[in-house]
Amino acid sequence: MEPSMREPLVRKTSSSYRTFPVSSGKRLDKEYARSLHNKWLYLAVFAAVLGNFSFGFALVYPSPVIPALEAHPSPALRLDQHTASWFGSVFTLGAAAGGLSAMVLNDRLGRKLSIMFSALPSAVGYALMAGAQGIGMLLLGRVLTGYAGGLTSASIPVYISEISHPGVRGMLGACPQIMAVLGSLVLYALGKYLGLVLHWRWLAVAGEVPVLAMIVLLCFMPNSPRFLLSQGKEDEALGSLCWLRGKDTDYAREYEQIKDSVRKQSRRVSCAEIKDPFIYKPILIAVGMRFLQQLSGVTCVLVYLQSIFKKTSVILKPEYDAALVGLVRLFSVVIAAVSMDKAGRKILLFVSAGVMLVSNLTMGLYIHFVPASQNSTIANKTLVSSADLPAEPTNYITLIPLLATMFFIMGYAMGWGPITWLLMSEILPLKARGVASGLCVVVSWLTAFTLTQFFLRVVEAFGLEVPFLFFAVICAGNILFTGCCIPETKGRSLEQIEAFFRTGRRSFMR
Repeated sequence: MEPSMREPLVRKTSSSYRTFPVSSGKRLDKEYARSLHNKWLYLAVFAAVLGNFSFGFALVYPSPVIPALEAHPSPALRLDQHTASWFGSVFTLGAAAGGLSAMVLNDRLGRKLSIMFSALPSAVGYALMAGAQGIGMLLLGRVLTGYAGGLTSASIPVYISEISHPGVRGMLGACPQIMAVLGSLVLYALGKYLGLVLHWRWLAVAGEVPVLAMIVLLCFMPNSPRFLLSQGKEDEALGSLCWLRGKDTDYAREYEQIKDSVRKQSRRVSCAEIKDPFIYKPILIAVGMRFLQQLSGVTCVLVYLQSIFKKTSVILKPEYDAALVGLVRLFSVVIAAVSMDKAGRKILLFVSAGVMLVSNLTMGLYIHFVPASQNSTIANKTLVSSADLPAEPTNYITLIPLLATMFFIMGYAMGWGPITWLLMSEILPLKARGVASGLCVVVSWLTAFTLTQFFLRVVEAFGLEVPFLFFAVICAGNILFTGCCIPETKGRSLEQIEAFFRTGRRSFMR
């Protein structure tokens, strides 16, 4: 163990809390950090996160398409409440299957090849939706694009964390969320402003573009040095790190640190090792974060965004509201990317959960107490098939649900959106990183599937306020979970984070 790691793992300060020794953050000294040439690193990250762009595009595809298919002249393609619910939620079922595949592919093919493999089901899925002749083809297309999204959700954050150095890992770790938001915004823009030109089928065709760009660019990108070392490919690993850091830097020093960490770990996790706190604690934290993130309701809000706005009759048209919320989400993720390596992960998680709590509570109380005559809701029991509901609000108080949703998305995008993916890739031990990241995605998307399936049923049975009040309770739990379980990883190398969990010390806010 390094001398710096023998110091106490928790130090009290008057202005902050720490879960790692201050001195350990100097592993990559300032001179080395200043000498790094990151242009190729940024290119590799950009190539990878094109998969997240496609994921964001596919996730919200139902938002503008469901209203169009509800009024489709052909009975074979017309959606009712039941089929619309499946069209919105079956994507998450495919994503869970993608997460299961990632548990094997991440360690067999490697992170980069797993991302590239996702292009196949994604391209086929978009093609099926573009040429759909019935509901079955639409649902199969959604499953395949969801499968690709689940695979990239497990692979891209791990790939980025393993090729990045501590000085920029937080910023680059937010890039998947930024690109997912951009994908959603592009979908909204194409669906609204080019709606007369681009039929809903052509929206699926447009989804093929980032998929093809991703696979072409990744052909020229290196694999993760840590993965290559775990496969015994030392020369390739050294060449990969040289390409990512620059020939004129002291990358050999970082290479030796990574090599030493990989050497201490076996290639696979045995059943006996699962009982080791070094293995199960970070896995439980990562899985818990993914579970709580989805229970906060973000997928339901994104998938049924236009329908929710139609239901609450805010002062703008639902499609404009959706685009506005998307812009707020993008702005918030950028803020998180800029501040993550300065403010730290935990403080952003606290702020994020607090904002989501207030927003969900406001939304639930508004729907419950504001009379239907003021918010123009005729039937507080339905979201789908809302084309006949009045679109014009009768009172400016209907701005409240728009603002509440904007703040909810802002809070999510500042913390519990990007940071949960980043921390998953940071805290998981190398020997279990591929399998555990896939497990996190499976838990995440099975939870999302369950919520999106039951969301419409709960609204129909009890009203729209009930799920939002439930989401508010979950967000309160997120605050407690952050304070009691999540370590601060700002500025720490992956090897230092692993050393922290090896001690068996729990992390508490100080």
